[in-house]
Amino acid sequence: MIRIWDVESGKPIKTIDASPADAWTVSFSPDGKNIASGSYSGKVNVFNLDTGKKETNFQVDEKGKFTMSISYSPDGKYLACGSIDGFVYIYDLEANKLLHSFEGHAMPIRSLAFSPNSQVLCTGSDDNYIKVFDVQNAKVTGTLSGHGSWVLNVAFSPDNIHFVSSSSDRTVKVWDREKLKCVHTFYEHQDQVWGVRYNPSATNIVSVSEDRSINVYEVPANQ
Repeated sequence: MIRIWDVESGKPIKTIDASPADAWTVSFSPDGKNIASGSYSGKVNVFNLDTGKKETNFQVDEKGKFTMSISYSPDGKYLACGSIDGFVYIYDLEANKLLHSFEGHAMPIRSLAFSPNSQVLCTGSDDNYIKVFDVQNAKVTGTLSGHGSWVLNVAFSPDNIHFVSSSSDRTVKVWDREKLKCVHTFYEHQDQVWGVRYNPSATNIVSVSEDRSINVYEVPANQ
């Protein structure tokens, strides 16, 4: 099941049946009309948010690989999926076909994120690495190390240059995509950090951890 919640009231407003496979990961489309889900069967489903009905689906591959992460591009043209075996799949939603399929990591891909201009894709994996890819040609443009354990989440800044990552090593890191280096590390959490995001104005970074805390940081001056 997929449950949709009202942020202001904190109450559920819709439930979508995603069976027969569990919905492991979800992503809203940029226009807010659809939600995509990935499952352990490798099937990616796209649902209409108003009706709750399935509009289309993709099979990651014939072996049914576990889809662990999923993300729409900001322009709504692409849907990227990260699998348990480290492969990345990018679907062209306008052409309704698979655009790219390639091995991104040696271990499961926990998170992926498009840049604001939809031309760059970042992936975070259990192999402790972050990789940066050109969406059009699926070529890796950078491999970043620095986390001491699984990379659990990645998210871009609205400036299109910087992005953040969170990890099982309890840290949050800020990266410069153009220089391919870490520019700041936050050490405040006491347990693995499952989620991290910029606010829309890119003045703050928010992280959530298994230590039951949500931290809000000022964006580093060197960003």
